[in-house]
Amino acid sequence: MSELNGPTRVVVVDDQPLIRAGFAMVLAAQSDIEVVGEAENGADALKLLADTKADVVIMDIRMPVMDGVEATRQLGERPDAPRVLVLTTFDTDEDAFAALQAGASGFLLKNTPPEDVVSAIRVVAAGESGVAPRITRQLLDRFAGRLAPSAPRDERLGLLTGREREVLELVAEGLSNSEIASRLFIAEATVKSHFGKILTKLDLRDRVQAVIFAYDSGLVSPAD
Repeated sequence: MSELNGPTRVVVVDDQPLIRAGFAMVLAAQSDIEVVGEAENGADALKLLADTKADVVIMDIRMPVMDGVEATRQLGERPDAPRVLVLTTFDTDEDAFAALQAGASGFLLKNTPPEDVVSAIRVVAAGESGVAPRITRQLLDRFAGRLAPSAPRDERLGLLTGREREVLELVAEGLSNSEIASRLFIAEATVKSHFGKILTKLDLRDRVQAVIFAYDSGLVSPAD
């Protein structure tokens, strides 16, 4: 939710007016969501968001002038940046993974039912990942080797305890909190506590970023 527990503020970015209008119509029916702006490309979105506070941005990937991946990357460099849900046609889209690497918290298929769009916005606004862990892992397996060179181990790994590293590895494998708890013979609440500390220590926002960090840091690889 936005400041003072008001409605979740959403900006819709797409080069097709009908798609923007469709999202605006669906979201206008929700008492806890408010569309505070629209833009037709990434460059216009960055200008709009310089003056307009938003909690979530629905960002198309393929747009003229500036695409959604670059806009997401630049937006993520700003303090208190809104969370981004990118729009894609296929859930195995290479650009969808590139957007996650750029800092998006999840993605939506363009044929996603309206109720699922609303649910995804609420999930992301609450600080959770808008994409299932296993899908993130599948994208890693499919594209990560081509999109980024092998990197030396990130020094931030040294901030984690042994148990936290174990949890991070299992998160990167696509396991849920309950599955991790079962694997490690600990309570699910303990898993959540460990994961919260991982996000804080590594300065990450959500599960998607944690999975990508695990790959980029060399902790896991698509071949694992």
